[in-house]
Amino acid sequence: MYHPLILIPKGKKLPTFLVLLVATIGLSVVFRFIGPFSPNIVDFELAGSVANASGIINQWSALAKIQAGFSLGIDYLYMPVYSTTIALACVWGAMVLKSRTWRGVGIMLAWGLWLAAIFDAIENYALVTMLYGNVADPYPMMARLCATFKFSLILLGLAYSAVAAIIRIALLLKTARKAS
Repeated sequence: MYHPLILIPKGKKLPTFLVLLVATIGLSVVFRFIGPFSPNIVDFELAGSVANASGIINQWSALAKIQAGFSLGIDYLYMPVYSTTIALACVWGAMVLKSRTWRGVGIMLAWGLWLAAIFDAIENYALVTMLYGNVADPYPMMARLCATFKFSLILLGLAYSAVAAIIRIALLLKTARKAS
């Protein structure tokens, strides 16, 4: 199975990953300071109904609505960054695991992370549409479904990457013990 991130030369994977990781963490920190804070943007993403979405928007002050719009705008920059960071971790993880099946899972998850970014973009379209005046079906449920798929793919990618990293560390420690 193939993924374009496999083409990153071996000596450039770590520096590429670190740059992406710093950008992902940096943008994540920015989101913590942008707001809106209560209810927050994730509450809005998961509202799921016209009544809940309208209730959230109505709770926000004029400033909170501006913050929500700004947050959604920055999210379009964040999407390719977080998705590629986790996708690269999955590709890297796939190279660590010996089982052909688990390698395939890692590559599929790497593609899935880019799909998560597409779900995020669709979700944001629905949120922006509601934020600027059209709180109507199907937008709340569209945002909720896309957010659910997005978060699920992100969590699966992170879990896969974490397991692969633990296996890699265990293999390195085993090799180090044999050498000494």
